[in-house]
Amino acid sequence: MNHTIDATNKKIGRVASQAAKILMGKDEPTYAPNKAPAVTVSIINASKADVSTKKMAEELHASFSGYPSGIRVDTVAKVIGQKGYAGLFRRAIKGMLPKNKLQPIMMKHLTITE
Repeated sequence: MNHTIDATNKKIGRVASQAAKILMGKDEPTYAPNKAPAVTVSIINASKADVSTKKMAEELHASFSGYPSGIRVDTVAKVIGQKGYAGLFRRAIKGMLPKNKLQPIMMKHLTITE
C-alpha cells in the first residue's frame, strides 16, 4: 500500500510522526509489533516544510562516534546544507522508529522528494 504525505507548510515533527506511525503499521487493523508491514511512504515537497528561523540557528543535532571526545553538534541549517531537507526528515523519522532489526527494513520503505 502506498501513502503520500505532502509536507508543504507543515512542521517537520508532525510529518515525521505521521510517517513513522504508517511505517510501523499502527494505522492498520493487522498491526503486529514483530513484523514490518508491506507499506511505502512517500513524502513530497520536503523543502517547503515550515522551519522557523529560530530553529535553524539554535536547534542542535548531536551524534556520537563512540570514541573519546567524538561528539558532533550541528545546527539544523548545517544539516540541511549537508544532506538537504530529506536528510533532516530521515533523521527525525529514524528516531521515532523502534530500535531493533526492523528499523532498517522500515527505512527502506521511505522515499523523500524535495
